[in-house]
Amino acid sequence: MIITVASFKGGVGKTTTAIHLAAFLQGYAATLLIDADPNRSALGWASRGELPFAVVDEWQAEQTPYPYDHIVIDTPARPVPDDLASLTQTCDLLVLPTTPDVLALDALVLTVEYLKALRANHYRILLTAIPPAPSKAGQEVRAVLQEGNLPLLEAGIRRFSAFQKAALQGLPVYAVKDPRAEAGWADYEAAGAEILTLMEKWSASDWMG
Repeated sequence: MIITVASFKGGVGKTTTAIHLAAFLQGYAATLLIDADPNRSALGWASRGELPFAVVDEWQAEQTPYPYDHIVIDTPARPVPDDLASLTQTCDLLVLPTTPDVLALDALVLTVEYLKALRANHYRILLTAIPPAPSKAGQEVRAVLQEGNLPLLEAGIRRFSAFQKAALQGLPVYAVKDPRAEAGWADYEAAGAEILTLMEKWSASDWMG
């Protein structure tokens, strides 16, 4: 299975999502994370500590002989339409992380418009950095996306400082010492489980015809 994580806007948790989806999938089968972002954020994350899966750039990926069951790709921010077309054609699922704010939603709408023009439907939106109560931003944005019939994952990622600690220490969030680390990991576990269920559904649908 190939999962590609993409966004038209930076700062929405793209690399954090790629890292933690890879960590989740590694619990099921051998997983490779390809860092195709020129910023090399995933490789930088890996270099500061230890991750439970291999991380390579796109050039090294071509020379990686080990067969992986799952591949997660962290892409450059703001892909041009041609790049987006290529991404949709070479993955099983395109994950679009977005934060619940106006600028991120504007970028998301632009991305979805491109995907509709490409007639792509194997993608899902993931709400990230959802602020804690009493803020209702996460609920309000989710309602807006649902009203627009956009393909949104039911799972969402709450905003925890534990993710920043994980990036600084080069670890998955579950491995850092923080009172919210377990909750942060639980959010990505829920997203990962939902993705696996979705992929099984699509696979069964394709098989049936």
